[in-house]
Amino acid sequence: MELHRGRLIDHIQLVVKDLDASRRFYEAVFRALSVPLGGEGKDYFWADELFISSSTSAAAQGELTGRHHLAFQAGDRAMVDGFYQAGLENGGTDNGKPGERPYHPGYYAAFLLDPDGNNIEAVFHGPAARSASSVKLTF
Repeated sequence: MELHRGRLIDHIQLVVKDLDASRRFYEAVFRALSVPLGGEGKDYFWADELFISSSTSAAAQGELTGRHHLAFQAGDRAMVDGFYQAGLENGGTDNGKPGERPYHPGYYAAFLLDPDGNNIEAVFHGPAARSASSVKLTF
């Protein structure tokens, strides 16, 4: 495990209804994004700074989390497309097909709802975003 200091977010935990369904979904989209699974136990698994557990996990305190929006970085447009397809094939629901978004030039993303209804995004900030000297983000 590698510790990263200086980030705004240290880690996020999602507490899910069906851990097996969530594991199928997240393992598939992580593979598409070249993100390895970090570890797992009978009532949890994690990758990078995302921890996913069942409500019976000691860390969950018996409560499901509410709906969240998480955006994963992709290395290119093909990874965004692969994320979308892998998610659909493994229990995800379409919430925005892959394509350019108006947030800033070069913003290419896809959105899926995971098995618990969380809005999960993969985004590639294309060359136009990297070459811009100042980018104004609007949400």
